[in-house]
Parts: sequence; C-alpha cells; structure tokens
Amino acid sequence: MRRITSILPIVLGTFLSFPGSGSADLADVHLPVIPRTEAEAARIASVVTPTTRFDKAEQFEGNPAGAATVRVIKNRNAFSQPSGNISFEKELDFKVGNGLFKKLWVSSPSSTLASDGLGPLFNARACQRCHLKDGRGHPPEGPEDNATSMLMRVSIPGGPTPQEIADYIATRDDPVYGGQIQDFSVAGVAAEARIEITYIEQVIPLSGGETASLRAPHYDLTNLGYGPLNPDIMISPRVAPQMIGLGLLDAIPAADILARADPDDANGDGISGRAQIVMSAEYGVPMLGRFGLKAGKPSVWEQSAAAFSGDIGISSPLHPAGYGDCTAAQEKCRTAPNGNTAAHDDAEIGEVGLELVSFYSSNLGVPARRDINDPQVLRGKQVFYEAGCISCHTPKHVTHRLEDQPEQSFQLIWPYTDLLLHDMGPGLADNRPEARATGQEWRTPPLWGIGLTETVSGHTYFLHDGRARNLLEAVLWHGGEAEPHKQSVIDMPPPDRAALIRFLESL
Repeated sequence: MRRITSILPIVLGTFLSFPGSGSADLADVHLPVIPRTEAEAARIASVVTPTTRFDKAEQFEGNPAGAATVRVIKNRNAFSQPSGNISFEKELDFKVGNGLFKKLWVSSPSSTLASDGLGPLFNARACQRCHLKDGRGHPPEGPEDNATSMLMRVSIPGGPTPQEIADYIATRDDPVYGGQIQDFSVAGVAAEARIEITYIEQVIPLSGGETASLRAPHYDLTNLGYGPLNPDIMISPRVAPQMIGLGLLDAIPAADILARADPDDANGDGISGRAQIVMSAEYGVPMLGRFGLKAGKPSVWEQSAAAFSGDIGISSPLHPAGYGDCTAAQEKCRTAPNGNTAAHDDAEIGEVGLELVSFYSSNLGVPARRDINDPQVLRGKQVFYEAGCISCHTPKHVTHRLEDQPEQSFQLIWPYTDLLLHDMGPGLADNRPEARATGQEWRTPPLWGIGLTETVSGHTYFLHDGRARNLLEAVLWHGGEAEPHKQSVIDMPPPDRAALIRFLESL
C-alpha cells in the first residue's frame, strides 16, 4: 500500500512499545510530521494553559478549528462543509470523497461494478446512513424504527495468544456472531439479530427544587439468525458520533496526549486518564488509539477501513475479506458472492477510494462558536472550568506541523477532549473491554459542535448509546472519575446550571 511504503523508513527508525513495557514513546507514523523547535514547544505550552479569566472570550476562541473553522450554517448542512483553509484543488477531492461517503452499495454480482460488494451482513448501505448529514446517530425509537444508526459490538472473554493476554485486557470476537451484530443481510443470507431497548426512568433531585429524569436502557438481541448467544457474550451498544474535526484530532501529537495521562492518579486529583494503545492494522506497530468510543482505532484511515468492513461489509486493502464480519460458523455468508476485483486492489473499495473517503472524513469543518461574549455563556464557561470538567475535556491543543497537509498543520484548536480513557462508573459501563479499555472506561468525546446537534441531526440524544435526551441528562450520567464533578452540577445554584448548559450549547 502506498501509505505504508512511504512511511516505512520512519517506522524502521523508531523504537515503539506499549507504555509500561519499556517506553512511553509512540510515534505518529501515519503523519508527515515536521518536528517542533524548542521555542515552539515553549510557546505552545503557554497558549494551551487553561484560562482563569472569564470576563471576556479568549483570543481565537471563536475559531475552534483554527484556520480550518467554517462559518455557521443554520440548517442540516452545518457539519458538511470542507475545512475553511482547504485549497480549490483539494476541495475536488473532498467532494469526490463525499460522493463515496454517500454512495449506496449493492449486493454482488451486479452490473454496477464500482458499487457492488454490499454485505453479505451489514448495518447500513452507506456511510451516510449512520452518520446522517455527518452528525450523530440515534437509538431506535421503537421496534419498527429502522432509520437508526445503532450497532452492537460483541465479544467473549479470552485472547488467542499469550502475548495478547499479556498486553491487552483479553477479549476476542464471538466465534458465531463475530465482532458486531449486523441486523441486515443480502438475499439468501440470514441477518444476525435485532436490537431491542427498554428504558426505566430514574428521577434525580437537583438543587433549587428542580429535578431531571434519566432513562436507564436494557438491551436484548432478538430474531437471532445463527442460534443462541454465547452465555459469556459481552455487548456494547454504540450510536454513530458526529464527524467534524477528525483530521485535526488525528494531528494532535501523541506525545501531548500521553503527557496528560495519569493512570495511577499521581497528582491525587481523582482523575486517572489512561492512553488507549492499539496495534495498527496498517503499520503493524502499537499506536495511540484516538477514534471510536473507546479509542479503538489509531487514525482516520484505519477507522474508515474498519467501518467499511464491519458496518457495510465492504472490503478494502486493509480488510480484504469479501465476506466482511462473517465467521466460519456462517457458511452461506462466507460463500456468498463478493465484489472483490483487481480494478479495486483485489477489494471492493480500493486504496484510492479509501483515501478519498478518509480525506473527506478528515476535512469536515468545525463550525465557528456562537455568542462567545454573551454574559451567560461566559458564566457557564467559568462554571465548566471551576467544576473541574476540563480535567478530561481539555479545552485547547496545537496540532503537529505537517508537510503537504496544510488543513491540519499547526492549528490552535478547541475540541474540549484529552482523547484519553476514563472510568465513567457503573452507570455508563458496557462491561465489555476493548484493547486496554476496561468495561467502565470511555474515551473523552470532543465537545465542539455539540450545540448544533439538533440543527444537524434533528434530535438531542447524547452519550455512547444515545440514552441522554439532552445535555443536562448527559452530564448527570457521569460517574466514576467524574462523580464529584457531576455532584457539583447537582448542587450548584440553578442559574449556574442553566449557564453551564448555555455554554455547552455555544460550542
């Protein structure tokens, strides 16, 4: 693959290992990095230090993606604009990638050789079907609701090799149902299951006589197409996250993220952020996990390839099996026709197509902030900072200097995430480990654009499975390391709580 061979000298010249096993160095081998000077590093350290003044907005705060920030469009296309600093020539690549992102795949064999290969098992026929308008998905509203973007990851305990058991919290794909449940299939192949959800309401008393109601979900897999579930199966429901700013998150130096990790809570602040470390399928070396709800993928490229394979059943040079997530126990699925062809690098989407989709995904622009000098927004920002929310939702980062990648190069960005894993307590636990993430740990999600969710997606469902129906509910589901911070929100005067939500809505 072109991307691998071009980076090979860097890989061979860099010593990599898992933190805790000899070295904490993890090279960003997927990026054309220009090293920072000492003077730049010192300047960056002063710039990203959290503010202690809340009388007015900070310099550049209105541009959360730096020069890549885009203007606010007050309709469903707010998340579908290219990076604000993209060139005219690269905007064509963005638009072609958008076409591939939206393309509806069909089953094989088909006369449309550039679009066949769907499935045999799948959750959606296009990337856009889950990431509607490049925004957030939502859980099913009822048993007949097929217009959702929820999927169910599955695994069972145990690792196939001693090294995996030593290096990971060992799990492996279910031998019958694979790595995730696909609820659709092509003709002649049985779908795996349907996801059914029931909720129990919990009333939470708040200060000032106010209350909030949280809905606790219970999940069932029904209409099983391949026999009973393994009694030890672990499930993890996921809804599709928003797509904006991914290339900028990809360009934050791994060293900066690792510097914020405190797995043993050495500073005693109760926050124990841990780095997710995953083996790169592209480079064959350990890398920092950044993408996915438990940071299971190290780059936009690998996240895109994995989604094509698992969600749509489309093979790529990184995942060349034409049968996608079908297991050996699913014989008809394994032997169904596929669309692998030499014209597409012996896959169903070739390297060029995957590169274009990754470029599109990396350059979906982050809209500008709104009302940054509104007094209530400023008060909400102060509440957010003083309540300790920035312990995980780190406000600012500066990206790598990158050769021939100006859209993400050396930008001051405000994503409000540390990209680390945090224990969120039993209330949010899926009890399914993923690589080094435990069953109670989740990656801190970026908050930029969160206030435009309803505009883009038509709903205000948040968290990994969409259980929270608004931002206050999302805050109140926090537990574990965030328990004291959640409690402070419960106890604070109602005007401060309202200001906090107003600040989040401005992001």
